[in-house]
Amino acid sequence: MDLVAQWVRVCWTKQSRGGHHAGRRNAAPSAFALPQIHARHTHEVTMHERDRFQPHARLHDGVPARDAVQLRHDGDHIRVEVIPPARGMPRRHRRPPAVRLTRGHWLRWQINYRFTDHCTGDWLYRLDTWNIAHGPVSLDVFLTDPRHSIDERTTLR
Repeated sequence: MDLVAQWVRVCWTKQSRGGHHAGRRNAAPSAFALPQIHARHTHEVTMHERDRFQPHARLHDGVPARDAVQLRHDGDHIRVEVIPPARGMPRRHRRPPAVRLTRGHWLRWQINYRFTDHCTGDWLYRLDTWNIAHGPVSLDVFLTDPRHSIDERTTLR
């Protein structure tokens, strides 16, 4: 499978739901230039409130985990579907269909969640942005406009 994935995660608490901290959170980018990588790698970038939303990047061998993103060959296409985590709220009963990517195209899929911190009972929030490309791509591909875009962001209490 000739695929490159970038997972951008932004994590915060109620402290960043409004005011100055929310402005910093909302300014977090949804894409980054790729490091020198080859197909079948996942570039993961995480930004936490506790680090003032500074990006921390890691590179993983292989495609995203099956419980996060379903990838299937469909002829000369790759069928992509983001899978929400079981603990993520609110539940989404109506979800967009999977996207079929042709070679040379890419997808941006954004989805947000609320979780309960098991230790404190406080709510934690997360925005996931999946940038997924089929075929060889340039290192700055995700800094351009996607051919396909799905926005599943919703209001989080």
